[in-house]
This record gives sequence, structure tokens and C-alpha cells, in this order.
Amino acid sequence: MTTSRPMCPGTGAAPAVRGLLLACHPGPSMAVTVLVTVLAALSGRGAAGCVLVAAAVLTGQLSIGWCNDAVDAARDAAAGRTGKPVAGGAVNVRTVWVAAIAALALCVPLSLASGPAAGAVHLVGVAAAWAYDLGLKATVLSWLPYLVGFGALPGFVTLGLPGHPWPAWWAVLAAALLGCGAHLANVIPDIPADLAGGVRGWPQRLGVARVRVLIPLPLLAATALLVFGPTGSPGTGGWTALAVAGALTACGVALGRNSPRAPFAVAVAVAAVAVVLLLARGTAITAS
Repeated sequence: MTTSRPMCPGTGAAPAVRGLLLACHPGPSMAVTVLVTVLAALSGRGAAGCVLVAAAVLTGQLSIGWCNDAVDAARDAAAGRTGKPVAGGAVNVRTVWVAAIAALALCVPLSLASGPAAGAVHLVGVAAAWAYDLGLKATVLSWLPYLVGFGALPGFVTLGLPGHPWPAWWAVLAAALLGCGAHLANVIPDIPADLAGGVRGWPQRLGVARVRVLIPLPLLAATALLVFGPTGSPGTGGWTALAVAGALTACGVALGRNSPRAPFAVAVAVAAVAVVLLLARGTAITAS
């Protein structure tokens, strides 16, 4: 995750710790952790269960973020992305790799603490994200790890409930579509530099103009699934959520012309609308 202010090498432990924290992509990591924890709470997980969900998701996200920056260190330096901690010299690659592996090692038992099925589903999602970092991001299948990683999250939540119920199909598909939108929105600011560095994932092949037009589609489709997928009438709350998601998406498209980070912020906001919608309606995401 790039920052607007260049990083400068420092001495002592404090600059390295700060660089390590920034290298984990703190914004997306915390956003995903909070949203999944809230989803766990409204789905019926108790306090202890929610803590386990939060810890498992957070360590998984930390490992993914650190792996991403460690793998991309040389490419980021060549592209002049000194705003990134590793490329800017705030923290060295070895430290970031050690942190990534340690976080992944913690993620395994924390995931399995919710049960074998729930843990396995979450770890499949984390493995998909690592596969993206380690090479799939540069292929036409770059979208696949996002679909698998985000689509696994409802299953991780519900399979940890008593009786280990599977999530509803619409919840899985909506989460996967949000992942697709997040992929497009996250990549769009870096497409020119990625192409120059030889990274030709799905969004890079499409180009900035096409990606900007495509971003709203999976986000709005995910929201529509969450509104119309559950049984019963959408009600005022459902229609309001759909309208808010549409307005946010339109703003993201408009602001994205001048602010390349706006689409990703909008993708997170739409995901938050989806979780609030479930909370307001009291809708379980378990299959009926």
C-alpha cells in the first residue's frame, strides 16, 4: 500500500517497527478484520468466538500484506516507489519475510481454533492470497485469488457456529464479487508502473479506462445479492442500502479520475454498507 510521503531510512528500532507496520498494508488489513468480526458477531458468534475470528483474520491479513511487500521489493525500488517502506529503506526485506512467515504460522492455529472445517476454509483463502502475491498477480488469473479469499470469509464465520452450518450461496457469491471489486480498485493506481515492470494481470491487460468503468459492476452486484438474496421483502433498509451503495460507487468513479486511491476506499465503504445491511435486517448468512 503506497503512501503519499516518501519514507526515509532511519536508525534504531523505532523506524524499523514503523516501517514494518506500514508494510503490512494497515488500512486494508484492519478494514477486512473489522468487517469480518462484525459479521461474526451478527451471525451469532460469542465474544470468545469473535476474538478468535478477529485474531485469525488479522494474522492472515498481516501475513498477506508483508508477503506482498517482500515479493515486490525489487520491483517497487525499480519503479521508484519510495513511498513503500521496503523500497524506501525503512525496513529490510528479510525482516518483512520473517514477519510474514511468523504471522502465517500464528494464523494456522488461530483459524483451526474455530473448528477444522472453518479453519480449513479460512486457510484456503489465505493460501489463495499468498498465491496471488507469489505470482498469480502477474497473470490473467489475478482475479481468482480475490474471489477465493473473499468468498471464503462467510464460510469461516458460519462453519464456526454450533452445528457448523454452511453459508448461504448469496453470501458467498456477494463476498466473492466484493473481492473482485476490491482487486480492480486496489490495482488501478499502479497499472502504468505495473505494465512498465512486466506485471500483466487481468486489470493491467484491460487498462485504466476499462477498469474504471468495470469497478462499479461487481460492487453493485454484490450489494444487490445481499438485498434480494435472503428470503422476504428487502424493505426500506434494503432499498436504502442499495441506493447508498450506488451513490458511493458513482462517487468513486467520479473521484477516481483525480484520486487513484478513491476507488479502493469506495470498495471498502460498499462492503461496510453490506455488513450494516445484514446487521439492520438481522439476516443470518447461514444456508437455510
